[in-house]
Amino acid sequence: MEEKKDATLLEFYGSNFLSLIPLAVFVVFCVLCFVVFKDFAMESVCMGGFVSLVIGSLFARKSSAYWDAVVKGMSSEMMNTLALILFIVGMFGKMMTRAGVAEGFVWLGDLMGLHGGLFTAFSFIVACIMSTATGTSIGTLFSAFPILYPSGILLGADPVLLAGAILGGAIFGDNVAPVSDTTIASASSQTYKYRKGCADIGGVVATRMKYALVAAAFALICFAVFGGAEGGEPSVAADEILAHYSDPRGLIMLIPVVILLIIAVKTQNIFLASTWGMISGTLIGLVSGALVPADVMGLEGGALSGFPIDGIKNTIGTVGYLYAVAGVIGVLNASGTMEKIISALINSRLNRTAVGSEIIMGLGIMITSICLGSANGPAIIMFGPIADRIGKSKDLHPYRRANLLDGFASTLPVIVPVTSSFIFITLSCVESAASEYAFVSMISPVQVAGATLHCIFLFFVLAFAVATGWGRKYEGPDGKLSRTPYLEREEEKAC
Repeated sequence: MEEKKDATLLEFYGSNFLSLIPLAVFVVFCVLCFVVFKDFAMESVCMGGFVSLVIGSLFARKSSAYWDAVVKGMSSEMMNTLALILFIVGMFGKMMTRAGVAEGFVWLGDLMGLHGGLFTAFSFIVACIMSTATGTSIGTLFSAFPILYPSGILLGADPVLLAGAILGGAIFGDNVAPVSDTTIASASSQTYKYRKGCADIGGVVATRMKYALVAAAFALICFAVFGGAEGGEPSVAADEILAHYSDPRGLIMLIPVVILLIIAVKTQNIFLASTWGMISGTLIGLVSGALVPADVMGLEGGALSGFPIDGIKNTIGTVGYLYAVAGVIGVLNASGTMEKIISALINSRLNRTAVGSEIIMGLGIMITSICLGSANGPAIIMFGPIADRIGKSKDLHPYRRANLLDGFASTLPVIVPVTSSFIFITLSCVESAASEYAFVSMISPVQVAGATLHCIFLFFVLAFAVATGWGRKYEGPDGKLSRTPYLEREEEKAC
């Protein structure tokens, strides 16, 4: 007797595996934008996401049911919370950019007389702090490269390792910043098993710092020791570049970053933390002169300007992109395809232990990220629901799941030389410097990949954490952190 089909499932012509078409088309668009056309505007891939949804609708038996599934995916509480957080923290990030944090560090490096490997290590630290303060890896690359890269070469830094230091530093902050889209996505996508809600951003950041800091420490030592160019000596031309981009007032803007971090960890409320971060940053910036009133709000060419509107404009493409991903997930859920994938992974032999579950999560997020051109935020949204279910099957705490998702997404996918959008952005920054300065030469994608030491070390640190259980926590009653699985403890009590 034939099994009846579930009438509630969204059906496709031929096979419900055709529900994967929007995802496949989306991946193609990501590769075209990031790899082929080298277009890194999030609005472009956002367009690709919505076009992929339109194409997918052509294969559904009932178009109305298909679009209902898309809307349901987009209207999830997780997605709307994520979008709201991104808009709020986007304003904070743009405030930090306008306040000239980068220029403050350039002034500090010039004052300290750093050159060679020490300047490469210094550039890594600067990129780490910039990306942590602004929450954007791409913004850090475009802000830091024009300042640090040409001056670093003139100060005797190795060009390849210098590029890797700036890229690695940008990824560091993308991984740990409370205002980063990947941090927000990884926390929002991991829900509790024994109470309502998802992982709070403050707790996630506090528990993931140890992995990032260990990897960063190894990278920093290597940059300091090996980051100098052979026979490279500081050039007087570097003084002109450094002087042009040097302003000590930018350093005072680290105060609102500290305020935001403290409030985020203490209250576990990113909205409250961002609010006070912006209020304190605006006041400190205006009093110190790092910001002028026009940086807060003004008119430029008849249009509204200032960091709040900059933050909203800068975030719209990313939010639209994530909504498209949520729509794709809605289709996969409604068709039953997502459930089949999750069930197959949960019932796999590898998922019999907590270590196996973490291996599945690590491999899954890396493969997803590579397919999406290393767009880590959307990759986490895409694979997050799968990791959520797999981790819950072994009582792994949402913090641990979120940290593995964001952590592994920040490792090897970032440095795949043929698909990584980060590699191509780095090369475009080098190309821009080469067109302006005769002493800057082009480098290859493979060279950049091998020089991005933080991402390489972070992969080994996380692999060690999975293999040994370092930092592994389980979910206890009411979502508390525990050293042992809740179900295991209950069984022991029963015995």
